[in-house]
Amino acid sequence: MRPQSRMSEFLGGALLKIRIADLITGMRILCSVALLFCQPFSLSFIVFYLVAGFTDMIDGAVARKTGTTSEFGAKLDTAADFVLVIVCLIKLLPDLHIPMWLIIWIIMIAVIKAINLVSGYVMRKEIVVLHTPMNKVAGILLFVLPLTLTFIDLKYSGVVISTLATFSSIQEGHLIRTGS
Repeated sequence: MRPQSRMSEFLGGALLKIRIADLITGMRILCSVALLFCQPFSLSFIVFYLVAGFTDMIDGAVARKTGTTSEFGAKLDTAADFVLVIVCLIKLLPDLHIPMWLIIWIIMIAVIKAINLVSGYVMRKEIVVLHTPMNKVAGILLFVLPLTLTFIDLKYSGVVISTLATFSSIQEGHLIRTGS
């Protein structure tokens, strides 16, 4: 085999691996869009929601396992997460009765997250999103929240999740600003 064809075979395999992890992330975007056409809390909604969550759990692991992590993949993952959150807000907010104190708390968390994004950009000249253990725990609890709304009152689960999200947001900001 000529050296050039070995190189193209290697590159073809690497491109395939990149596509697999990115395709898994792309599936999350498709599932998120599909949620727009489902009745909230229906079986189809729950199935698409769980598949989206599963793809979020495995896309990074697949990229790491295949040695195909990339800046594009990381940004695609963040974009897919954003699409899922926005779609869930669109679909679920009209059906939820959120106490005003919880709305204010959520807005404060969003402000802290926005400050973190601006700080990261100012300090590193790029969008910085840290995947700290606390951010992951808060994310998992936030993901599970819609599945628990039928048997746990939002005012109770909201306190737990908001407390964790506040702590993780403050920690993230500290890590960004100290360069840790």
